[in-house]
Amino acid sequence: MISPSAEAYLRLSLVRGIGPRTGRKIVQRCGDIRALWQQSRIQLQSLEDISLKLIEALLGSDVQLTQSVIEFCQHAGISVVGIEDDAYPELLLPLEDAPLVLFVRGHVEALLHHHMLAVVGSRKASAEDKWIARKWSRELSANDVCVVSGMAYGIDSAAHRGALDASSPTMAVLGCGLSTINTLQDRQVRAICDAGGVVVSEFLPQQEARAEFFPRRNRVIAGLSHATLVVAAEIRSGSLITANLAAGYGREVMVVPGSVLNSGHSGCHQLIRDGALLVDSTDAVLQAMQWRTAECNRSVSEILSSCTDDERRLVMALDSGVLHLDAISDVCGLTITELSPILLALELREAIVRLPGSRYALAK
Repeated sequence: MISPSAEAYLRLSLVRGIGPRTGRKIVQRCGDIRALWQQSRIQLQSLEDISLKLIEALLGSDVQLTQSVIEFCQHAGISVVGIEDDAYPELLLPLEDAPLVLFVRGHVEALLHHHMLAVVGSRKASAEDKWIARKWSRELSANDVCVVSGMAYGIDSAAHRGALDASSPTMAVLGCGLSTINTLQDRQVRAICDAGGVVVSEFLPQQEARAEFFPRRNRVIAGLSHATLVVAAEIRSGSLITANLAAGYGREVMVVPGSVLNSGHSGCHQLIRDGALLVDSTDAVLQAMQWRTAECNRSVSEILSSCTDDERRLVMALDSGVLHLDAISDVCGLTITELSPILLALELREAIVRLPGSRYALAK
């Protein structure tokens, strides 16, 4: 189903030369979106700041094109949400460049989740950074936070996977049409929708991705989120665009710091210098946003309950923090050869996580 106003806004969005700002200006001049399509040429010419070129484009609007898009969406299971619909994200409404319509797959009600957090970062993030993104997103999702990201490789995908590990819906915002995604992305979309989440795009369903679409996608990610968390980003990363847009919208920007020896964190450090909030735990994120905190980690005692004596020693050693393999060997009094099968068994049970550089951490 599509509301009359959403259909009218879809028709407006299909007019060449009309973007979100111009479209809203035209509607404001007419007083109502549905009234726009009842205007005569003379009435349109009487409107302020509407060029003759735009008037001709409006008068030549193709109703059949609008209907064909609606029919395609209905066949593909895509909802069309207009800017005046109750399901339209509330945080986007005040923004001048908010999309006139959103194309949606999944649970439309997830667009109105009360705790929205964008989690973004580099496509080329390290294994450790992706682990942090997944772990934190799982913990945040367990605390009733809807993790919002762009379903790209790297941090985005890790964030969605972490959210899917927990209980709250996750939202993906795409820089292409919902019907142009590849097989791998389609599996991600299905997983998100099956878990109560939602996938969103402002682009027509059959629109292929283009480089200039991704900054537009980033503004939607920033605009519909209460805050943005950057996990790993270089200076030229698109994640900095999202963060700067979020700051421009008056939203909180939080950053996970990284090694000064790793250029993959240079953008994060620049954001901190520019005034972003440094966070070192999900508790810090929740406290900064004054969101409810729930117990979301497995306790060490839960992990220990199914461990052998040697496994218990290893888990207790890692309870103090991330350790290198050599340090684990020294603390546990076991050789590397003796440790290898123990580490593998704990990894397979997802009790521990192996990090780059032969380091290990508890997966709680």
